[in-house]
Amino acid sequence: MGQIKQYFKPLIILAIFEAVAVTLWLTKHNIFYFFNFSYIGLSVSLGIFLFIKKHKHARRIVQLLVGTYMLVYLGLICGENMQIEGFWYYLFTGVFEAATIHYAVAKIFGPLIFGRGWCGYACWTAMILDFLPYKTPSQPRKKLGWIRYITFAVSVIFVSALFLAKAGNIERIMFWAFIAGNIVYYVTGIALAFIFKDNRAFCKYICPVTVFLKPMSYFSLIRIKCDKDKCVNCGKCKSVCPMNVDMTDNSRKRANGTECILCMECVKNCPRDAL
Repeated sequence: MGQIKQYFKPLIILAIFEAVAVTLWLTKHNIFYFFNFSYIGLSVSLGIFLFIKKHKHARRIVQLLVGTYMLVYLGLICGENMQIEGFWYYLFTGVFEAATIHYAVAKIFGPLIFGRGWCGYACWTAMILDFLPYKTPSQPRKKLGWIRYITFAVSVIFVSALFLAKAGNIERIMFWAFIAGNIVYYVTGIALAFIFKDNRAFCKYICPVTVFLKPMSYFSLIRIKCDKDKCVNCGKCKSVCPMNVDMTDNSRKRANGTECILCMECVKNCPRDAL
């Protein structure tokens, strides 16, 4: 019975995404939202199913399915700026579409449920960075997180300047900003990975989206917890965590607790199944 129950998890996640898909379809009168969130829900549910089946690349499969879809289809083909600049653009124009819905579901309110799961399973920047060789940080975390607030401010100032200058054809500018922004992110992310020998250095120090994700992730319902009766303090979970999270501490104030991307490396590598 216990084995059957574990398969309820992907079904529950799929049901949540389908509820969002149907709600947006009916309220926005646009069937695109039904297909969009159904596809993402199916991808995430598939990943959870594969993880239950102990598939080695379960998370990476989801990451590639969702990340490629958002980068190539929504971004390059549909011309939607799904980066933070696109969010500010739609927000300033008072339109609850595309990037604003994406940010509301994945990066502002969604993290109250799944924390920074977006970073582990859907981010198209991290999707590329995770191919690099430094999957586990070899050095202590640097105190450079303040840089993310600068990149966050720059994104707001950039879009604000376009509106204040009454720039023509802003939608086209947003599309090219999406192209240029991704190139800058990839180049910066790859450079930092090699400098710090850490694939996720960009996520920890530069990414402006984490300004939204971190405070909400503090209250996330889905969290990895440690069974203290099983834990032998071997330190394996800390050594394999790409985000330097202390998983042996169950409190919400644990070291780098809001950085957990639910990659499950700690769970897979725990020798006592304590996580």
